[in-house]
Formats: sequence, structure tokens, C-alpha cells
Amino acid sequence: MQRYKCIISYDGSGFSGYQVQPNKRTVQIELEAVLSKMHKGGTIKVSASGRTDAGVHAKGQVIHFDSPLLIPEQRWKYALNSMLPEDISVLSVEKAAKSFHARFDAVGKEYRYVLRLSSERDPFQRKFAYQYPYPLNIGAMREASRYFLGGPHDFTSFCSAKTDVLDKVRTIETIDIIIEDDLLTFRFVGNGFLYNMVRILVGTLLEVGSGERRPEEIPAILEKKDRRFAGKTVPGHGLYLWEVFY
Repeated sequence: MQRYKCIISYDGSGFSGYQVQPNKRTVQIELEAVLSKMHKGGTIKVSASGRTDAGVHAKGQVIHFDSPLLIPEQRWKYALNSMLPEDISVLSVEKAAKSFHARFDAVGKEYRYVLRLSSERDPFQRKFAYQYPYPLNIGAMREASRYFLGGPHDFTSFCSAKTDVLDKVRTIETIDIIIEDDLLTFRFVGNGFLYNMVRILVGTLLEVGSGERRPEEIPAILEKKDRRFAGKTVPGHGLYLWEVFY
């Protein structure tokens, strides 16, 4: 039995998230269906670095699975891509140690969130960037973002109340705000992110940028450890799991 590590990308707009859900189309279901065909109906379970929600995309999701088939890595990549739907792509396949785990061995992740700063709708961007036609104070957002860096900080105020994770302490190393033409991209790099954490961070920074909050309010929101004090959760379709670090 050989363990394989794969990097995959997917357009999340056609999925109800990554993880298996009854009667819904998910990335994991598509992957395991293809692997089952390759193993003549046998069950092959796939583990990922983490879940993504409905509509959320991935540029560099990492998965692993075990297989008795002795196929060269490049042939694995070709075979999987020839059978997977067009909204999933396998970027690389490599052999991994039996002890490797896509989720538990990850030491950090990069997420990006994309806004489209225009009053005119672009039908070709509607599933890949959050339309935000309002003026923003970029300087204020950058100032506010600095309060999230370092730490570590308890991000209870910035994760969904539905999460079952008890330890909500995380370290964010980098937050960049990048503007190219009419697209604004938030780039977050940290040792881990909680359920909806990036989307709530972006929602809170947008409230700072629009003047609803002041940058210096951020430490108090962190201190409250209460989801009700942070900003709105922005839609999932602007979010990308960009890279996983090991």
C-alpha cells in the first residue's frame, strides 16, 4: 500500500463544499468516485488539508490517499485528470511517507479573498469575486490589519459560532491588501484558520474601510472573544485556499 500526496485546484461554484454531504455534490465525493472506478469499485478514502465551504475555491488544496496500485506519479496525474470533471484539476501527484497526513502535518496556509471594486456587474467574475461598489479607505484597513498580526491571538470573535473547535488561538504572519485595476485582494498567511475566520476578518476590515469602525477598535473585539462583536461574514465565492505549507 502506497500513500500519495496530491495538490489539486477547483472552481468551488459548482460544489456544496469540499467534504462529503448526503445528496449534494462535493469535491471529496467526485475524487472518491474516480478513485473507486480506478480500483474496480473498491473504496478509497481521501483526506484533505481542510474543508472549504460551498462556493469557495482552491488553487492549492492538498489531499492524500492510500492505494495498492503501483502507478508512476505522472500516470496518476494523467489518469485522475482524464476522469475528473472539468471544475477539478490535479496539479501534482507524489509518493508520500506512510506517516504523512494532509491535515495534521500542515504548519500553515495561505488564503486570498478577492473583491471587485466596481459599480458595474461583470457576469464573468460573479462567481469568483465579491462585488463591492462602495468607496474604501485602504489606509485604514491596512492599519486595522496590523492588530491581527503576531500574537498568537484568540480569534473566537472571528470564527463561526457553529465551530466545534475548542482551541481558537492562531497566529497570522502576513496580511497584504493588493489592488490591481478594479480587483482588491486580501492575502492572509498564518499557522491555521478557523471556520469562516478569513471571511469574518474581511467583513470586519471592510467595515473599517467604509468608516463604520475605527482601526483601533480591533484589539477590543479580539478581547471580547464573542462573535457578535466582529463584522459580517462576507460571501464564500470570493475566497480561495491558495497554498498549504508543510
